[in-house]
Amino acid sequence: MELRHLRYFVTVAEELHFGRAAERLHIAQPPLSQQIRQLENELGFELFHRTKRKVELSEAGKVFLIEVQRIFRQLEQAIFLGRQVSRGEIGQLVVGFVSSAAYNILPDFLLHFRNHNPDINLELHELTTDEQSRWLNSGRIDVGFVRPPVDKDIYNSKIVFQESLIIALPENHPLANREKISLKSLVDESFILFPRFLAPGLYDLIISFCQQFGFSPQLAQEAIQMQTIVSLVAAQIGVAIVPESLQNLQRTGVVYKYFMEETPKVSIAMIWRKNDVSVVLERFLEVF
Repeated sequence: MELRHLRYFVTVAEELHFGRAAERLHIAQPPLSQQIRQLENELGFELFHRTKRKVELSEAGKVFLIEVQRIFRQLEQAIFLGRQVSRGEIGQLVVGFVSSAAYNILPDFLLHFRNHNPDINLELHELTTDEQSRWLNSGRIDVGFVRPPVDKDIYNSKIVFQESLIIALPENHPLANREKISLKSLVDESFILFPRFLAPGLYDLIISFCQQFGFSPQLAQEAIQMQTIVSLVAAQIGVAIVPESLQNLQRTGVVYKYFMEETPKVSIAMIWRKNDVSVVLERFLEVF
C-alpha cells in the first residue's frame, strides 16, 4: 500500500463518483478504478458499494475514511513541524551564563529572542566560565556567555558586551561618601576576589589594574559568585572591584563608586562549538 492509494481513496470518497475523482487526480478513470480495487484486495474488505447509478461508501469504508483523514492531518502536521525545525523556528537551546551577565546583556537579549522565537525553548544554567567550558565540551550546553579569554582552537566566540570596573564598598566605609574613589586610596584595604581558575581573564585584569598603581590586593576572602562577593562586602569582610553593571544588583549595606582613574574594559563573550551546525543556534546567533 502506498500513500497515493490512500489519496485516491479519499478523493473518490469525497466525490462518490469515479469520473469526477479521476479529473481531480488528473488520471484516467479506468486506472483509478483499478487502483481502488487493488487497495480493497489488499485491505480484505470493500470500500465502496458500486452500482451503475451511484457509488456509496461501505460501512467499513466510512470508518476507514475517518482514520485515513486523521492520518493525512497528522502527516500535514508532521510536515509543518519538520519545516519549522529545519528553519530553526522550534526546538530547544541550552544556554550557560556567568552570574554577572544577568545584570547587563542577558535580560534584554533573552526578551528580544523570546519575542521573535516564541516556540524555541531556552534552558538556562548559571555557571562559571570554567564550568561552561566543560559543559560545552560534553554537549550539556549549546552556547555560553563567559569572561574571556576563550580557547579559539576549540570554540567560535564573539565579544557581546564591554564595561568598566567599579568598587563595591560597605556603606559605612570611610570612602563611601566620596563621589569617586582613587584606586591608590585602596592600597591598605582587604579585597574579596574569586578564585583565578574560574575566570582567569577577569581575575588577571583586576590584579594588573591594581599593580599599575603600585600594589597587589590583599586577599580577605574568595567567593565563586558575584552575588556572594557583594554579600561579603555588605558584611564588611572587605571591598571588591567588580564590573560596572553589578551595581544593578542592589544590596543593603553596599555602595558602588566609580574610579577616578580610567579602568580597563571587561568583556563578556559568547562561545559555541566550532562544529555545531544547529539551525536553532544559528537563529540565536543572528540576534547579535
